[in-house]
Amino acid sequence: MNSCPNLIQHVLPEACLLCAGIATERSLCSACYQSLPWLSAERCPQCALPVPGGAICGACRRDAPRYARSSAAFAYAWPLAALIQQYKYAGNLALATLLAEAMLDRLVERADLIIPMPLTLARLRSRGFNQALELARVVSRRTGIALAPHACRRVRDGTPQALLPWSERARNVRGAFVCDANLAGKRVAVIDDVMTTGATLNELARNLLRAGALEVFGWMVARTLPT
Repeated sequence: MNSCPNLIQHVLPEACLLCAGIATERSLCSACYQSLPWLSAERCPQCALPVPGGAICGACRRDAPRYARSSAAFAYAWPLAALIQQYKYAGNLALATLLAEAMLDRLVERADLIIPMPLTLARLRSRGFNQALELARVVSRRTGIALAPHACRRVRDGTPQALLPWSERARNVRGAFVCDANLAGKRVAVIDDVMTTGATLNELARNLLRAGALEVFGWMVARTLPT
């Protein structure tokens, strides 16, 4: 009798998380998977915002970020935003594979080390998991790139970035990270779920470069587009 639930799980098809149809693409049906807000290939190679021709955008030319490149599979928009919220706030960890493998399809640079965006201990206890770490585990397994989950710590957690105007986010994360590892000569990929202004990635990149990193890349699931 104890095997019945497992048997039913294998016999009945998985339902799409968005439309409840039959899932064929890692928890989504084919139509919903194709309807996700995939980013165009023509993006600024540094900040990942759409740019005709894929050249470095004017903002990155005027004020170059400390990270060398960033990439994202999606725009942070419906229905992808709903999936990330299910993953991040409802603890649907099964979505980590879907999100991480979409991210992998857009990577062009090769890294020596993967570091997930750190959370403070308080935020980690509250959420129960680090969403960036779960994504990083999938990427590390698929690519064979070493994962260093404890190389950096987040030592200060101000107001959640999502609650702040874009203009205040850089100041909010200043001094938020400490990197304990020796990263001399390493090309480091930082993994996170959403990049909005790039302020958090930029601050972490500053610390990674101080720890000896040769270059820092941002590998993100989604990029918030200016409105």
